[in-house]
Amino acid sequence: MAQDRFPALIARDAGNGKYTAAIEQLTLADLPDEDVLVEVDCSTVNYKDGLAVSGKGKIIRKFPMVCGIDLAGTVVESRSPDWRPGDKVLVNGHGLSERFWGGFSRYQRLKPEWLVRRPDAFSAAEAMAIGTAGYTAMLCVLALAEAGVGPERGEIVVTGAAGGVGSVAIGLLAGRGYRVAAATGRPETHDYLRGLGAAAFVTREELAQKGAPLQSERWAGAVDSVGSQTLATVLAQTAYGGAVAACGLAGGADLPTTVLPFILRGVRLLGIDSVMAPRAAREAAWAALARELPKDKLGALTQTAKLADVPALAEAIVAGKVRGRVVVEIV
Repeated sequence: MAQDRFPALIARDAGNGKYTAAIEQLTLADLPDEDVLVEVDCSTVNYKDGLAVSGKGKIIRKFPMVCGIDLAGTVVESRSPDWRPGDKVLVNGHGLSERFWGGFSRYQRLKPEWLVRRPDAFSAAEAMAIGTAGYTAMLCVLALAEAGVGPERGEIVVTGAAGGVGSVAIGLLAGRGYRVAAATGRPETHDYLRGLGAAAFVTREELAQKGAPLQSERWAGAVDSVGSQTLATVLAQTAYGGAVAACGLAGGADLPTTVLPFILRGVRLLGIDSVMAPRAAREAAWAALARELPKDKLGALTQTAKLADVPALAEAIVAGKVRGRVVVEIV
């Protein structure tokens, strides 16, 4: 049974549209009245977590809020027939850290339909090294394959390459035999990205420049976590019949483009939602990750942190200073 008091990272409204996030001590009585109690082993820091904890994005919709959109742990108690004590589970998204209390807590009560069985191939730490960012990357790779963009079609560009989504996407795409170009504004990450499987590099500035709505056909497809002008440029450079899996907005939520790539080249823009994806899609993505993601590459893109480190990491990830993935040990 759970200890009397345990740590959690909680955001509280400070007024004037601002809030503060700090580690506090909770009891089980403080947790929401949901059907499954999970002891959390690990969480992670995604870009969305950075926005939420730092207050630099309007992520949190009600206070107080336990932050953290991911968690991996073990079921302790369950009122649901779907879950039993001892089950190894993970949760990605579903409004955690927005409308529902999340994973930066030693214990959390959760709705049973949010939980996915953790694949036997992964420990809790490895599952969180993947986290929402890696699971989203897998959804993108699967979407490109379903759109008919196979390795034989040509080069794939991955934007935001040194981030969580980009890092995992490069490893997955390279493992499937794609030639991958990594787009990054950090030249010092080239060796790291090359180790994950990147075969070529594009500067962030090159894709961020406004250009013609149709440009020379360069990419068979793309995984984009940046949005805005970067996504518009990638679309303008995508070859006939290509597809772009878009899953983020680190560069902005706008899309300054035209219909020309879509109606003259048949380019498809594939919107990738990881937050509310149905269980079947989640299970398929995690099963594919268990089959395809090399453990050595997972280790190479991962660092470990403590719960107390999360506020500083939140600032760093929003500033683009975090490489790869961060596993947060909840102790």
